[in-house]
Amino acid sequence: MLISSPSNNKNNAMISFTTVETNFVFKNKSQVRNWIKSLLDSESKRAGEITYVFCSDAYLAQMNEKYLKHHTLTDIITFDYSIKGILSGDICISIDRVRENSEVFKTTFSGELGRVMAHGVLHLSGYKDKTPDDKKVMRAKEDFYLTSYPNL
Repeated sequence: MLISSPSNNKNNAMISFTTVETNFVFKNKSQVRNWIKSLLDSESKRAGEITYVFCSDAYLAQMNEKYLKHHTLTDIITFDYSIKGILSGDICISIDRVRENSEVFKTTFSGELGRVMAHGVLHLSGYKDKTPDDKKVMRAKEDFYLTSYPNL
């Protein structure tokens, strides 16, 4: 079973953060929660329950294999539980991948984390990244929303 499930309470947005198999401490939750709500407002979306799960490579690889039948490392998996336009889901993020990717792409850890967090909620909002055109739109959206990401 995953971390959260859809809520029947459609009037109360809840964005939460948890960790699994990592000692990562997520700070400034209130600022980031407001940033995510602002992103959703800009996309004209309503949030139900969204849980960010910060985890290890091993944990996310296990989820990737179990639920998606993929045998590779990834930085993020988004499980979408949205119902009737109310966005809900688990956004699982490998802190190990974010650290490594921040070095590979020569950016800060905070900036890479923001990009991946935006990526997950954009998936919940209906954006895809399977085709080159989809990836281009997704990257443009990430870049746009990163301009307002809290300086953590």
